[in-house]
Amino acid sequence: MTSFITALNSMCANRQRVRPLQVFDKIISDRGSRYAVSGGPARTREEAAALLGELKRTKRFAKATHNSWAAVLSGEPVKDDDGESGAGALMLQMLERAALTDHVVIVTRWYGGKHLGGDRFRHVADAVRHYLRETGLGDQAD
Repeated sequence: MTSFITALNSMCANRQRVRPLQVFDKIISDRGSRYAVSGGPARTREEAAALLGELKRTKRFAKATHNSWAAVLSGEPVKDDDGESGAGALMLQMLERAALTDHVVIVTRWYGGKHLGGDRFRHVADAVRHYLRETGLGDQAD
């Protein structure tokens, strides 16, 4: 019996903790493009990657055109545009202004067939503001 409990404890210790992922879908629509914003607590790149992986388990998010993300993990700023040039930097700037650390925010875009020009940056910023407001993590990212 003791070896069973030891083995069970070992399995639990080695199992990656699943962090709560909050998703706010269909928050912005413009010229066919649609946006969602998601996020959750993460202290390391691995935890951020796990949250992104959890999001992409949903077929709809896995097929999205862009899943841009940003976070300040243990004081280190990290971002990934995922093809949406400049989105990660904008998101990171907003998270730093809001003093949000150890939390990853993911902005998802499904391309609608028409280029949005500079409006895409406004939509990314609006998505991050939506996340901060709805989660109660702050609205000082303006």
